[in-house]
Amino acid sequence: MSELKHRLMRKCKYFAAILLSSVLLFIGCGKSFSAIEITTKNEPVPQRIVIDDLADAWDNILNNSTKNFIGSHPVDESFLAMVTAEYGEDVIQEIASYANFETPEIWYQLTGKSIHVLWYDYCIESGIQNYAYDKTYVIDDDIDGDIVMDFTGDLSLAEGVATTTFMDHQKNGIEDCFSEQLLREMRSADILMINNEFAFTNRGAALPDKAYTFRADPSRINLLRKLGTDVVSVANNHVYDYGETGFLDTLDTLENDGMPYMGAGRNIYDAMEPVYFIIDGRKIAICSATQIERTLNFTKEATNNEAGVLKCLHPEFFCEEIKEAKRNADYVIVFPHWGTEGSANYGADQSSLARAFVEAGADVIIGGHTHCLETVEYMDNVPIYYSLGNYWFSITGTMPSDYDTGLAQIRISKEGDIEAYFLPCYFSEGVTSLLNEKDKAYSDIINDLNNLSSTAKIDTQGHIIKK
Repeated sequence: MSELKHRLMRKCKYFAAILLSSVLLFIGCGKSFSAIEITTKNEPVPQRIVIDDLADAWDNILNNSTKNFIGSHPVDESFLAMVTAEYGEDVIQEIASYANFETPEIWYQLTGKSIHVLWYDYCIESGIQNYAYDKTYVIDDDIDGDIVMDFTGDLSLAEGVATTTFMDHQKNGIEDCFSEQLLREMRSADILMINNEFAFTNRGAALPDKAYTFRADPSRINLLRKLGTDVVSVANNHVYDYGETGFLDTLDTLENDGMPYMGAGRNIYDAMEPVYFIIDGRKIAICSATQIERTLNFTKEATNNEAGVLKCLHPEFFCEEIKEAKRNADYVIVFPHWGTEGSANYGADQSSLARAFVEAGADVIIGGHTHCLETVEYMDNVPIYYSLGNYWFSITGTMPSDYDTGLAQIRISKEGDIEAYFLPCYFSEGVTSLLNEKDKAYSDIINDLNNLSSTAKIDTQGHIIKK
């Protein structure tokens, strides 16, 4: 069936349900209802409300729901008509029987979509534009099991550095710069995010007095697709290396390719906009900002009318973005560029920012910038990867020494639980490889990270648990 026909049929069902349900609201349908057994995750079974008919169901939801239960959305009769038309009267009556209960998980359990995704569907179908949807991406892949998201540290395609030169001399280009197993992992992830630590431009001039500046020919954007990249962060201290011209070229290159990005923009409002993914009935927000530079000012900060990155040295603006994302998504992943280069120990400045992000609504925090691995901690129930370090990165024409690296992996189960993993990797002579449990380097990396952590433990399968 064509997308157009599908949408027309849905609209017909939607308006028919409004008409039918409007009548029912006045006269009642008199239908008895046998409740479906529902158990919400990590919650006691709530006190059930007796629902006699559809009119009673609608009335109960509209008059008794908590803000949390309806995702703080302005749910009205038209929205309920859409849900009724799409999923049936039995489903809406079952949902209504929980209308005084705090958790919104029942929407997902009965429809396969969270309240945030249902609201998105309603706004798209009805044409109501309560939000801007230019950075909302729907992934239609069938998910058998957990939603899997992989995150990398610093990656550079800059001209003239050792890794790029190595890549250009390989038969299969960038595909020869990662082990086959690691390529499969990156490409198989439902969402793969990298830190885009360079500018896409052939124009502009390198910022004077800056020690290292990185830019790649815009044609290299296709290399990100070859790795399976779905989204990038440009909130870092190298995206502005070639001034406003190079910075705007970078945004243009990403936009022309259709590559989602966050953490920078043509003004502060653009820079503060998260990227949202809708996948398997869940809505996931990713927010990014940079603490760097802390004492210098090479990288321009976005303002009301000037392009630049979103900075979080003083996190008020970034925390507002996190709060807004939390109001509109089921999960919020925060990706800060922070810390001290070359230090394997995270600082008090990072943990202080992490506390602000957690209180604003972060469910996961994944950091970068230090060019080396830092450990994983838990703050409350939020996993914090303080820094993933370099992933595939060099700064000069000389190949860097071998280094430890890895992927942060976040899995969301069908029940809605977040599980955190770390997949140890190793960079050597231009190639980053995924390690396995038999490799000594695998256990060495995990042991090193565990020795630095006071609140988390990575087991032999890479699963991160709270101590």
